[in-house]
Amino acid sequence: MIEWAIAACVTVVAASGLYLACSRDLVSIAVGIMLLGSAVNLFVFAAGRLGTAAPPLIAAGATGPAAALANPVPQALVLTAVVIGFALACFGVALALALGARDGETDADALGHAEPAPRADGAPGELP
Repeated sequence: MIEWAIAACVTVVAASGLYLACSRDLVSIAVGIMLLGSAVNLFVFAAGRLGTAAPPLIAAGATGPAAALANPVPQALVLTAVVIGFALACFGVALALALGARDGETDADALGHAEPAPRADGAPGELP
């Protein structure tokens, strides 16, 4: 039963993140990307088995594990991804707020003036 609840949570968080990432407000886009990362982290964590298991330790002198062991790799990957995702989210929100403070706009479509104009031959323009 818990697998269905986790699957529903992943679906709701991913859909919310996708909805926000497709918006025009820069802060909403940053929060949407953060939610998408959280949905992926929850999915990876759930893929590592949700049941109870013993810690991955083998007693001294034993030839093998006494019971089913928990897989520590998904937990380590998710922990690392959470830290990286949090740093990326902080940077994205700070960048969006700084851009909004500088230009007075947080609308992604209204910030087209920040891009350099294309050259006469159609190649991308260069920043000054």
